[in-house]
Amino acid sequence: MTTSFLLIVQIILVIVLIIAVLLQKSSSIGLGAYSGSNDSVFGAKGPSSFLAKTTFAIGFLFVVNTITLGYMYSVASSESVVDNLIESTDVRAPSTAKTVEPQSETTPAE
Repeated sequence: MTTSFLLIVQIILVIVLIIAVLLQKSSSIGLGAYSGSNDSVFGAKGPSSFLAKTTFAIGFLFVVNTITLGYMYSVASSESVVDNLIESTDVRAPSTAKTVEPQSETTPAE
């Protein structure tokens, strides 16, 4: 239940992070040209510093959420595939094959 919620949060963070990066002003025009003028609610510098801080915060949340998801998935799967493979091919485990009794070496009389 918790991992499902964190996975949904991860997808939302990815989408918001992509949008925040695309809205920033770059050396080329990009999508930053459509972010508004300098007379905006973000101050005299425009949205550049606000978007940079927002991008940093979203990126930090993304990294923390990724580490949390990795930890939760590693705790949920306590056994690895290699452990299961070793247990199934263990030589000390009793074999399920039928034991074949050796036949005597005497030949039948003709």
